[in-house]
Amino acid sequence: MPTYRAFEVTGTREFSLVTRELGDPPARQVRLRVDSCGVCHSDTLAVEGLRADPTQPVVPGHEIVGVIDAVGDGVTTWRIGDRVGVGYLGGQDNECDLCRRGDFVNCTDQPWTGTTVDGGYAEYTFARASGLVRIPDGMDALETAPLLCAGLTTYSALRQIEARPGALVAVQGIGGLGHLGLQYAAELGYRVAAIARGTDKAELAAQLGADHYIDSAAEDPGEALRALGGAAAIIATAASGASMSPLVAGLAPRGRMVVVGAAPDPISIRTSDLIFGTHMVSGSLTGSSIENEDNLILSQARGIHPMIEVMPLAEAPEAYARMMSGKARFRVVLDMRN
Repeated sequence: MPTYRAFEVTGTREFSLVTRELGDPPARQVRLRVDSCGVCHSDTLAVEGLRADPTQPVVPGHEIVGVIDAVGDGVTTWRIGDRVGVGYLGGQDNECDLCRRGDFVNCTDQPWTGTTVDGGYAEYTFARASGLVRIPDGMDALETAPLLCAGLTTYSALRQIEARPGALVAVQGIGGLGHLGLQYAAELGYRVAAIARGTDKAELAAQLGADHYIDSAAEDPGEALRALGGAAAIIATAASGASMSPLVAGLAPRGRMVVVGAAPDPISIRTSDLIFGTHMVSGSLTGSSIENEDNLILSQARGIHPMIEVMPLAEAPEAYARMMSGKARFRVVLDMRN
């Protein structure tokens, strides 16, 4: 039987390069020959032993671009040779109450790619047909991979806000999420404010579409936003609840802060900052597979690109360490084609 290589992880950062037999896909699933896979901070759920049973090996990775090379029973809308992607949500079941109401993101029986099922740190992987994302012709596999999670996360957050074109929208954090959020916000027609610590990213923020730059180390970001007229929305991407806390005061009336950066510490908000101005704070968890297709179409049409560093599959543990170091600019992508 043919075999393929994959990096499994157990415990905490215990990577193992293994050889597996290449079996047929189960019913309603497809088998993908992986071309690329992004290395995302959410991979920590698998790699740092944060799963229900970290003693069981799993292949991390959920920003997968590949080509279908086998289809399981019951798959009717996908064909061998189709170029597809898989994101963090591995495909809704279409049967639970939430799915029946159209809320596919919160499906109660949905695998988390690279966490509860094997992901893309491998030459091949398997995925539910309902979780597949069609890749537009001409999109590069390496640049597309981060758009399937980091891109979709910021794009989905921006779709939730009720702001007119030209309204002030702030993106907090210029990293793996924020550098894409700035591009999406600009292309959607908003006046964009970038918020980060220090001045070293000010020039980059302008290149990515920001009209204003706020150095949160030099001034209160909430006061700075109010001086600009107040933000209709804030997309909070930095992994720090403390850095998000002062932002709510910078919202315009009926403004909304959407949190997409997973932080270990809580957000502290004064009740008056919620009440006066009728402000809202909410979270956003990525999007559905069809919304991801919309995301890719917009990205291709408007020239939205992630900044990436490319490494081979053989260096997957090093790629993960590079991502965790915070030194990558801004997404690390594994290339399985060589």
